[in-house]
Amino acid sequence: DSLLSVGGDLQEFAQRPAPRDVTVQCRITRDRKGMEKGVFPTYYLHLERSDGKRVFLMAGRKRKKCKTSNYLISTDPTDLSRDTDSYIGKLRSNVLGTRFTVYDQGENPEKKPFVRETETLRQELAAICYETNVMGFRGPRKMTVIIPGMRENDERVSIRPRNELETLLSRYQNGNLESLVTLVNKPPSWSEGTQSYVLNFHGRVTQASVKNFQIIHPDNEEYIVMQFGRVADDVFSMDYSFPLCALQAFAITLSSFDSKLACE
Repeated sequence: DSLLSVGGDLQEFAQRPAPRDVTVQCRITRDRKGMEKGVFPTYYLHLERSDGKRVFLMAGRKRKKCKTSNYLISTDPTDLSRDTDSYIGKLRSNVLGTRFTVYDQGENPEKKPFVRETETLRQELAAICYETNVMGFRGPRKMTVIIPGMRENDERVSIRPRNELETLLSRYQNGNLESLVTLVNKPPSWSEGTQSYVLNFHGRVTQASVKNFQIIHPDNEEYIVMQFGRVADDVFSMDYSFPLCALQAFAITLSSFDSKLACE
């Protein structure tokens, strides 16, 4: 619980990798009330403390009038706009809704082509790829998550692309994996008893859903880097561990809500 003392710096916490050997437990609530919320719901992320209290961390909302899905993420639940200090990042998809990129609040290099100081350019914090599975639409989707690697001091490698070739997605597609970590979703096993695909969420997930997932490193299926699943109609649990931070994990879940391959 010392992770986030009350009144701690939300922005700093949101981008700081989880401590090693700690699973950070969170809850996501989806607000679909109101005329537009049905199409553009707002998602709220709370930290679940061991004393039962919840601490608000961030909120995400899909932007209107964008050609592709575009979510703004803010530490102020009442002001989800880009022009405030509480704006901490965004998630953007390709036209097909199968590839997503997570950015921090830095500058877009296309809008600032002559910036010399790379520090002001936006960092790419994650890329997420969805593929249809061999069983058609009804089974679980295949997810690949690409994130910047970690330095020896547990600091994240800074990836601030100036052009398309330097992006996480391009580097992954071109096999240029230096300083990157590739994660995948754990394949669920088929349960004859329930006639469904199942993963063991150790009590953190109570409703079966095609959208429930666990993220692992391909070399270690037992270490759950992140897990997400439904608890009630508009309530979900989201737990993450090192090397992910809260912003990366929350954006990955937003992509899973949005992915066009999410057919139930």
